Amino acid sequence: MVVKSATKKRLMELGVSEDFAHKLATDRNMDAIKKMTDEEVAKDLGLSIDDEQIISVMGIIREIGTHKRSRRSKKITISARALDDEDLPTDTVRFNVLNHVLAPHQELVPVEDEEEVLSPWGLMQEDYDGTVRLAKELLPKILITDPVIQVIKEKVEAIDAASSAENPDHIPLPAGWLADRVLKIVRPSPSAGFTVAYRLIVESN
Repeated sequence: MVVKSATKKRLMELGVSEDFAHKLATDRNMDAIKKMTDEEVAKDLGLSIDDEQIISVMGIIREIGTHKRSRRSKKITISARALDDEDLPTDTVRFNVLNHVLAPHQELVPVEDEEEVLSPWGLMQEDYDGTVRLAKELLPKILITDPVIQVIKEKVEAIDAASSAENPDHIPLPAGWLADRVLKIVRPSPSAGFTVAYRLIVESN
């Protein structure tokens, strides 16, 4: 006959007297005790089934599962059905980094104006076949995944989508339209008033 000390201790914590806890914990764990009938508990404790002590002990035993669940389940979960519509996030607009006070003015240079705008930088080069072209690859690069570029991309594509909706003859932007475009960056300068720089938008380094 072995008394399970952990079971006995748990019963005493729940309010069972040490003597009764000792008898109930002999060769039993808590699961076995929870399955005992009123008659079995009365027999083990040597009491009448109508005794007030039996009623008290059985009340504690029936509460064991409840105490265990309430102690274990402290995490609050909310099902999707319990949420009201106003609780769900509906705003899909991301923060526009161009609106930040530290972000300089940045815009795309129209393709047809690139040669004229970049002419002071001497980027016109003659190829081996004698043709002259604008060597934009000599400009500093900026990745197409840059947050600023993504904001500009979304704005331009939104305008293009609106134009397509209004005019059936509108030619939409082609896939990959942003790659190899030139970005103009205007920064304030304490001495010159402002400075202008250009970068080439690339898909990878």
